[in-house]
Amino acid sequence: MEVESIMSNKIVILDRDGVINADSIRYIRAAQDWVPLAGSIAGIARLSASGWKVVVATNQSGIARGFLSESELQRIHEKMCAAVRAAGGEIAAIAYCPHHPQDACNCRKPATGMLEDLERQLERTLLGAPLVGDSLSDMHAAQHYGCTPILVRTGKGHDAEPAARAAGVHHVFDNLEEVAAWLVRHW
Repeated sequence: MEVESIMSNKIVILDRDGVINADSIRYIRAAQDWVPLAGSIAGIARLSASGWKVVVATNQSGIARGFLSESELQRIHEKMCAAVRAAGGEIAAIAYCPHHPQDACNCRKPATGMLEDLERQLERTLLGAPLVGDSLSDMHAAQHYGCTPILVRTGKGHDAEPAARAAGVHHVFDNLEEVAAWLVRHW
């Protein structure tokens, strides 16, 4: 596999719940539960229109907990991708971890298995790529893999901000739409 530089093909990695869509303590169990956050779809469309390849890496322990099936997760992702396409954007790849946090798998963030999977899917390195999340585990995954961590205050992000800043996260924004505007202007 030939791996291209991130600079020749800009890639941004997004967490899903709390970044693209509203999160729920009851989990997003079905396509009708998936509701995009204000501005998130427009932000993804803006990134796509500016030459960014947008990918998603999402922990989905609701599968291991029996709250949803992998086929229902697929329907949720189809709804998300359709909303992004309708706004003129594209999600190039999705990686997810179906495991329970106690399974000690290598894919659940802060582990980096999903990032490795995305590299294989894209045949591109993610080294230096921005990883946008709303949790400390997202920030740690980014740091462990050599990505640039970006925290959003949506979802769990507001509560995670003090610990993220203490862990060296310098880029913090109110939401994905603000991140997209910043990346388009400054990256």
